[in-house]
Amino acid sequence: MRIVVLGGCGDMGSHVVQDLLQTSEAEVVIADYRVEVAKEMASKLGERAKAAFVDATDPASLRKVLEGANAAVGCIGPFYKFAFPLAKAALEAGVNYVDICDDYSPVESILALDEPARQAGITIITGLGWTPGITNVLARQASRQLDEVEEINIAWTGSASDSKGLAVIMHVFYASTGEVPSWIDGKLVKVKASSGKETVEFPAPLGKVKVSHCGHPEPITIPRYIKAKTVTLKGALIPDWNNKIVEIFAALKLIDTPAKMERMAKLIHSIEGIFRVGGIACSGAKVTVKGRKNGQPKTISYGVADRMGRLTGIPASIGAQWLAKGLIPQKGAFAPEGCIEPEPFLEELAKRGIKIVEM
Repeated sequence: MRIVVLGGCGDMGSHVVQDLLQTSEAEVVIADYRVEVAKEMASKLGERAKAAFVDATDPASLRKVLEGANAAVGCIGPFYKFAFPLAKAALEAGVNYVDICDDYSPVESILALDEPARQAGITIITGLGWTPGITNVLARQASRQLDEVEEINIAWTGSASDSKGLAVIMHVFYASTGEVPSWIDGKLVKVKASSGKETVEFPAPLGKVKVSHCGHPEPITIPRYIKAKTVTLKGALIPDWNNKIVEIFAALKLIDTPAKMERMAKLIHSIEGIFRVGGIACSGAKVTVKGRKNGQPKTISYGVADRMGRLTGIPASIGAQWLAKGLIPQKGAFAPEGCIEPEPFLEELAKRGIKIVEM
């Protein structure tokens, strides 16, 4: 069994690689533009770890590294730039594929690969990480316990001291500018990023965090699979002064175009250690589903808190292993809530020490 991790040297991709090696017998290919770093990483991880060069801007390079794999994982960001080309390359290579895409703009294009993926006999899953990913599966798990679903409210908080890397910074800028998608009263609408502030209680050690609307895929994908009047997604960085800086950047129009985002992200990346000061190395999510059971109002809430890399990398590893072993029968293109069975997935998380708590 051979599984390719595109961007395997990155902050999130490296966690995918580690979990694959620890929990499967697969040969794991660390495919990265920084091939020397990939070689060094592979040498430390054992004989089942291999290194390969890949250029995400070159479709032929992507197809070459994917050829013959049983499954692949896409971890090259920013995803608003690379998510669709990576998924398309997997389709062209005829390889089962899962990514950790947390940007909203590529999602509909990836899901539009459904029919070609069916014809190719492969499965594409977009957004099987932390949020989206765990959040989507928890939404499905809670919704199954209700007769009628009215609202699905998702919140996340990520510590600036719990991640690093240029793509992470670019994602934060992208999710926090302009108007972002939300599902309100049965319709996909745009809301102002950083609006709708409210305080959400997350599992310890995170506690209460003030969150606001931001751009993630859940409000786009969840209504495809779960009938709900409202699906919202709010998030925040901790410490809170990180959010205020991003809001100032947005107000000054310093991050209102992809070119500006990249330029500012490179500047912040060069001094990112400053932004991790005062935080705790933990991130989390909360999913609250409201509806009715036996004619009575009922609310179900789940929460999770762990290291961001584990929350993101482990779900993608589980998905890749299931795809490689043929444990996901559906063919086509899906979000996680469309093809991942919650119970066995949550059991796999628990085996790795990621605890889902009822709140």
